[in-house]
Amino acid sequence: MIQRRTAVALLASPLLLTGCGGGAEATERRTATRSPAPGTSTAPAATASPAPKPAPRGIPGLGPRRLAAIPGRCGQVVVVTGRGRNSPLCTVVLYERTAHGWQGGAAWPAHNALHGWSDHHRSGDLRSPLGVYTLSDAGGLLADPGSRLPYHRSGGFHSPGTGFEGEPLEGSFDYVVAIDYNRRPGTSPLDWSRPLGQERGGGVWLHVDHGGPTHGCVSVARTHMKDLLRTLDPARHPVVVMGYADWLAR
Repeated sequence: MIQRRTAVALLASPLLLTGCGGGAEATERRTATRSPAPGTSTAPAATASPAPKPAPRGIPGLGPRRLAAIPGRCGQVVVVTGRGRNSPLCTVVLYERTAHGWQGGAAWPAHNALHGWSDHHRSGDLRSPLGVYTLSDAGGLLADPGSRLPYHRSGGFHSPGTGFEGEPLEGSFDYVVAIDYNRRPGTSPLDWSRPLGQERGGGVWLHVDHGGPTHGCVSVARTHMKDLLRTLDPARHPVVVMGYADWLAR
């Protein structure tokens, strides 16, 4: 005579990430046993353990101090990695939080300030401020290309003249995302309020690259600025983490 038993095991294994929680996974297995022959064990057969989930991945290049500075509710991070403390060259990568950790996109070539980076940015020092800053507002000279951030279109984004290498600046501010350094979030990037004082500079943006160093901003190609505007979502509380590689790794 053959006996049949059905065993159902439910395994709830939350995937914990900073500020996020995973769902539950259910597995169902069926086993059938025959009446044991004389002298054989009657212990139930062992069932295979479920395959482990991939370990959550962090953000490459960011050390514990920088990772700790990213707000727990943040779901999007723009990482700006400078070549060196005094270099105007950098790369930009957009990371998004997923169920398995941070997933990064392509690395975009970019420029930062002429003299590199500063941990105490001051007006006119031609250095970009090191730090982790929220991204709250956008704007530009041209019409909104589909920005999720509040978008402020204005003729005030006109950018005449030439850059440090003689390159034309026209079109640099066609699209911008304000970096919340020494500014009031929730206002146009053109707002000149300076909570830290005028001497600490301001008007630090992500904007269209003009082919040379900036005064303090970070610039990427026009197509990448459009990508950022269409992807950065205020509901995901985006931030930028910016600095030269050695500083970011701390």
